[in-house]
Amino acid sequence: MSAAPPQIFDRALLAARLDRAWRGGGDRPGADFLLRRAADELAERLVLVKRAFAVAVDAGAPGPHAAAALAARSGGGSTLRLAPTAASAGSGGFSVVVGDLERLPLAAESADLVVSLLALHQVNDLPGAMIQIRRALRPDGLFVAALAGGDTLTELRQSLTIAESEISGGVSPRVAPFAAARALGGLLQRAGFALPVVDVDSLVARYADLFALMHDLRAFGAANALTERSRKPLRRAVLARAAEVYAKRFADPDGRLRATFETVWLTGWAPHESQPKPLRPGSATARLADALKPREGDR
Repeated sequence: MSAAPPQIFDRALLAARLDRAWRGGGDRPGADFLLRRAADELAERLVLVKRAFAVAVDAGAPGPHAAAALAARSGGGSTLRLAPTAASAGSGGFSVVVGDLERLPLAAESADLVVSLLALHQVNDLPGAMIQIRRALRPDGLFVAALAGGDTLTELRQSLTIAESEISGGVSPRVAPFAAARALGGLLQRAGFALPVVDVDSLVARYADLFALMHDLRAFGAANALTERSRKPLRRAVLARAAEVYAKRFADPDGRLRATFETVWLTGWAPHESQPKPLRPGSATARLADALKPREGDR
């Protein structure tokens, strides 16, 4: 019997904060810029896939942006949004079910396309969630995901760590750990996806100060929800020192502060006999040594 995965994220708190953010009704207009950017990128990527998807699923995105993009795509088909909370469900051209990515409410081989934008990096059992997604896909079905990558919010993490260490003599986890692209690519293969592809998109947003950045994160429901977080409010002295460190280390010449958001894109296919297969060992028709011999004129 396998051990339960470590509980890195407080999933109930994540859902409560996301609900509160959506019920706030635009407390911080534009705080969803990363999700809007990811949905636009998703639409562009799907245009390059020359096939129709009868059943497409938006799996767990924190807003309806992906579902709207799927519903608007050419070729018809139905779109189902698996929303993490009722308030974030959205409406318009797609069906909605409220559910949890860690317990995917999809039957085996029931979808032709599953997409997940900016959600999977906050599950406690990422390999398990990806295996469930692969099982939900019909043979030759497509999986596309966008996750926060390892360099996301590196400036904020460094500033808070330095400030808390100096003032409190210790450090509490304040910014979630994000996986590197290479590790995520390995998970695609472990989950049983064929033809895995990984690429990275980096965006640097600029803010007037540290507090504007933190306000955006709260307005998007993305504040600290780590299980091992400190339950005590962050001291004002620590916040003030973090703002100083951030401004000193990560400010542009005009005084605005940089905030890095790295998005790792994953693409994989449910296995099917029609897909390209690697050659069997020993089946090559030319020797590597011959291919590496210098040609006339080469140096």
